[in-house]
Amino acid sequence: MHLERVRQAYASVADLYIELFGTSQKVHADDLAFIGRHLAGRPGTVLDLGCGPGHITDYLRSLGVDATGIDMVPEFIAHAHAAHPSGSYQLGSIDSLGVADHSIAGILAWYSLIHLSPQDVDGVLAEFRRVIAPAGTLVLGLFDGDEVAAFDHKVMTAYRWPFDEFSERLTRAGFTEVERLRRPGDGTRRPHGAIAAIATRG
Repeated sequence: MHLERVRQAYASVADLYIELFGTSQKVHADDLAFIGRHLAGRPGTVLDLGCGPGHITDYLRSLGVDATGIDMVPEFIAHAHAAHPSGSYQLGSIDSLGVADHSIAGILAWYSLIHLSPQDVDGVLAEFRRVIAPAGTLVLGLFDGDEVAAFDHKVMTAYRWPFDEFSERLTRAGFTEVERLRRPGDGTRRPHGAIAAIATRG
């Protein structure tokens, strides 16, 4: 039910979201480099979960990655198909991926978990670990903060995380952090960070 509310909230602002964020040129260069560093150059499929307008999926494909974008907002998937007709995009939800166990080489979840309450995060990370192959890579984008706390995001309530605490959640789910990127807020943007982690057990 909560994810359905998230879907409805993004569907209601899809055109504006696409206008503001829908190209890779609007993604910070350090973030694109971080994503490419951890997800390019590996065989197998990479899922861009919560792909939105499909711009980062397209960026990954430009690096030679077999990337598929998945989002639960039909308006985003329609735009992704139109803007990137050679790409692979489909409707789906982060909590039930519908792919075989250990069949995915990597996952990008770029701000795809920010609307999940802390008690829901572990279940989604377990689903990621179910589908990702041993030694596969997970890359996440998050809002950084000194404590786990909700705040009024422009679309709907979101959460910020201390990176050490989120990294511990990843460890419990069967991942090991290998790199993090943090960028302080600048007055117009909130503190941001990214974590790359490797699947480490069964």
